[in-house]
Amino acid sequence: MGIMKRGEGPEAEDAPKCCGCRFPLLIALLQLLLGAAITTVAFLMLSLSPSLLTRETPHWAGIILCLASVLGFILYCITYLPDEKTSVQFIAKLLYFVLCALGLVLSVLVAAFAGHHHSQVSSFLCQQAGEDCVCRLDPGDPIARSFTYREVSDCEAVTGTLGLYFLIQIVLNLCQAGVCAAGAFIMWKHRYQVFFAGLQIGSISSKHWQKV
Repeated sequence: MGIMKRGEGPEAEDAPKCCGCRFPLLIALLQLLLGAAITTVAFLMLSLSPSLLTRETPHWAGIILCLASVLGFILYCITYLPDEKTSVQFIAKLLYFVLCALGLVLSVLVAAFAGHHHSQVSSFLCQQAGEDCVCRLDPGDPIARSFTYREVSDCEAVTGTLGLYFLIQIVLNLCQAGVCAAGAFIMWKHRYQVFFAGLQIGSISSKHWQKV
């Protein structure tokens, strides 16, 4: 518990702030860049072979982050009012927090899937079968599971390029998880951690306020 100095009461909080202080613009920019990068890499992976599953090409994770970024820019443009005195501001903040939390969970899942697939692809032994590439973890085992990648003219695209894309997805999604966690924390801190009790100490002219 501390004593606020002159000019640091609720009136000071309601005072106009600089544009960069309304919302962390850097977070929104990072979300947009990372979301675009994740989506682009996912579609590049899908261009290697149409056999890749949805969980192996996580364009959906990048799209969700782009949506969160757009909402962040909307929050940046909304006129600041303390304590969510407008329904638009409250709904926008709530949606942004939900999207950041969802982006954090999805990013961790995508990084885990990408790590598993990267280790799997690194252990593949592949051979060309017409226009397809057939890969096995243990070619000496006749009942070992095989993975067929259709429309792949060179198996090096699977063992080399695809593994590199998985590695890039791991790095991008880990960065995305950190940015989403930061965005969700900032929204939570702004809403719940800092508030004024509204108790006045001393005369009105002195404007000493107690901060809880």
